[in-house]
Amino acid sequence: MKLNEQSMVNPRRSWTAAPDRPVGAVSGPPPALAVPDHGAGLARERITNKPASVWQALTRFRARNASLYATLRPRAGRKLPTELQAENVGSLAEALPLGVRDAGFERLVRRVEMGPIHHGNHVQLFFRGEDAFASIRQAIEGATQEILLETYILRDDATGRDFLGLLGSAAARGVRVRVLADAYGSWTTKGAFWREMQGLGIEARLFHPLWSHLRGFLFRDHRKIIAIDRRISFTGGMNVANEYGSSHHSKNGPWRDTDMRVEGPTAWEMALVFNEGWERSGGASLHLPPLALTDASGARTLVLDSRFGRGQDETAAVLAALVAASRKRLWITNSYFAPNRMAIDLLGRAVERGVDVRLLLQGRTDMPLVRHAGHGNFHDLLASGVRIFEYQPAILHAKTLAVDDYVSVIGSSNLDFRSFYFNAECNVLILDDATGHTMVQTFQEDLRQSIEMRLETWNQRPLAHRLGDALARSLSPLL
Repeated sequence: MKLNEQSMVNPRRSWTAAPDRPVGAVSGPPPALAVPDHGAGLARERITNKPASVWQALTRFRARNASLYATLRPRAGRKLPTELQAENVGSLAEALPLGVRDAGFERLVRRVEMGPIHHGNHVQLFFRGEDAFASIRQAIEGATQEILLETYILRDDATGRDFLGLLGSAAARGVRVRVLADAYGSWTTKGAFWREMQGLGIEARLFHPLWSHLRGFLFRDHRKIIAIDRRISFTGGMNVANEYGSSHHSKNGPWRDTDMRVEGPTAWEMALVFNEGWERSGGASLHLPPLALTDASGARTLVLDSRFGRGQDETAAVLAALVAASRKRLWITNSYFAPNRMAIDLLGRAVERGVDVRLLLQGRTDMPLVRHAGHGNFHDLLASGVRIFEYQPAILHAKTLAVDDYVSVIGSSNLDFRSFYFNAECNVLILDDATGHTMVQTFQEDLRQSIEMRLETWNQRPLAHRLGDALARSLSPLL
């Protein structure tokens, strides 16, 4: 089924979504989000049958006005220079005298990613779903112009219902609300929920509806983004469902996850990342104007966003540079861990340089096959000196890195084949001492509730376990 500007396809059925409408009137000066629609209408007209002179004039008009709108970096189809590719960039990062604290590290990751380093951000971390969702609720209730929500899973449970009420109330007071959910991740959410959302005045779309996008079935939207008034944003590993630890817990208890709230220019780029998925799902462009960069004090960030055909090589290269630039500690928390050979070698090389490399992975799991695929790499990792811990109290769903008490990465990417080849993902690299210290403290708290894997005992696991690990590891590209 072909999507148009007023339709959205549920994986089970189609329905008509709320049409685009103006932002509600607010008192005082014009809102900051009121960006002129230069040429946007022209872009939607059928102009191929116009005289050549008119076509050329319109082409020139659109080219002149392209600079009025921001675009994501890196651009689609960009080929990384050889020395910046993931398998090579480590030599440049290892040569930095001060590692991740070296001024050259920021220059290096900017060369790779091509995006801006945002200054002047205030970062708040959440390690409990109840705390994260309480902050999200407060931000939504304070929204005055725009709310953007992008998620892999939006479930029709108590948490989803809470969000529906919050977003509906915002739409009723004139806030423009857009919701983008992945069609596969939100497969169990039935059409009645989306129709109810429509009735509340919320614009909503599904990413790659299953029956109308069979060729794109493997390419999913795994991002978790909330951007409010382009001033406040949230991202991390939490979807909109009970198990992610809202006040409504799932029957198996809340999962252990990490989310972050950022106030500052990073929120603007989160809105820009949302716009990519929104447009690819048939929505009208937000037409964000370019952001004026500042050197204000506060945490510095680099947004690592990717999708199939854009940014995936760059994200892998930035993470490789981060591993190679580590000097004291490299602590990784990841839920679905099925790395490739290059990643295993990079971690082993860091150990050889004297870095304390630790992996915190799932003990209890919702994906046994993926856990076995990770187990298939444990021998090589343990033999190289990497320490591995499995978290016991709950299902671990966080995706974070903490490097030298200074650089942190928080986001949606797992260390598996799917996140680096198929999924649209969003992570934030944070350069900030306070954030780094908090990440280290939380990692240490998690370790106290984890079991460490030892090479001697690992090699003595039952034959059936070893065969299962080997089989799952061979299937890693398909998981």
